[in-house]
Amino acid sequence: MIGRTFSLYLAGRFARTVMAVFLFVFFLIYTVDVVEMLRRSGDAPKATGLLMAALSFLRTPTVAEQALPFAVLFGSMIAFLNLSRKMELVVARAAGVSVWQILTPPIGVIVLIGFVSVVAYNPAATWMKERSDDIETTVFGGRSNPWGDLWLGQKSVDGQSILHARGKSADGAILTGVEVYNFDDHGNFTERVDAASGELHPGFWELHDAKAVAPGFDTLPASTYLLATNLTRRDVAEAFVEPETVSFWRLPGLVEQTTRAGLDATPYRLRYQELLARPLLLAAMVLVAACFSLRFFRMGGIEYMVSGGVTAGFVLYVATKVINDLGEAGFISAPVAGWSPSVVGCLFGVYVLLQQEDG
Repeated sequence: MIGRTFSLYLAGRFARTVMAVFLFVFFLIYTVDVVEMLRRSGDAPKATGLLMAALSFLRTPTVAEQALPFAVLFGSMIAFLNLSRKMELVVARAAGVSVWQILTPPIGVIVLIGFVSVVAYNPAATWMKERSDDIETTVFGGRSNPWGDLWLGQKSVDGQSILHARGKSADGAILTGVEVYNFDDHGNFTERVDAASGELHPGFWELHDAKAVAPGFDTLPASTYLLATNLTRRDVAEAFVEPETVSFWRLPGLVEQTTRAGLDATPYRLRYQELLARPLLLAAMVLVAACFSLRFFRMGGIEYMVSGGVTAGFVLYVATKVINDLGEAGFISAPVAGWSPSVVGCLFGVYVLLQQEDG
């Protein structure tokens, strides 16, 4: 049985190494982003060097979050190789400690890091990204609608409607370049309305400078056109948010709002499952690192082990992206797409370690 002191020692070594690698990646991403922001600031009179540095700092956490699995992979490999180089693994194995006992503390601390990254780091990173987007819009300007044309579906007492707009305000209260296609309760087309703009009020849209066209009738202009709706400002504002910029705690509510707005909520469901599975994915990275890093240092072939670990981690990453794309396309369910890479990675690591340990 592995002792408490040795368990805490292994957990501490892994935590420090992984965090050091993650901070290095964070600093590298931040440096590249600062250079890019300074390049863009040349034509912006409001941009200053200090403001660009602060803006890059707000933007970096969201990008660095995507590199966390690789930080765990490389950090784990470094920690294992250091233990082997200092003969600590040799002594532990000679004392009868199995590989599973050695892996228990590192996996435990990495799972804890994954949990904290989901419930604390992710909300903080998305909040900082929102603030950076606001500052970037103020400094550099930009399109009123960075997501492209907007499409909304709604149901109301007047029947079903599909809204198309070329832009919207940040809070979703005002749409510009509005087209509305109205249908009755049986799905039959009844009317098309074109308007210069539309403002959302509780329970209805107020369309300005509208033109209504119904089959068999002439165009009817109207300075104001009222359209009943079941949507709220929050529904419209959040219906077009990128899944990566939404906090873990807001995702379940956003799924419900997006579904109620008549839009596909699959990307948000998938993102939620990915975050739930992150601790298991990080544990899989530790197991993959162990497969290629537990060999005794003086036996040589370290460069081949490191190359194998990097390749295995890259393959797992590519497989994760492919499965996520299949999930977004609807070929597989969101829970399967979110959890299967982590489960397969863990099974692969356990299988290889069983072959190496018990052969």
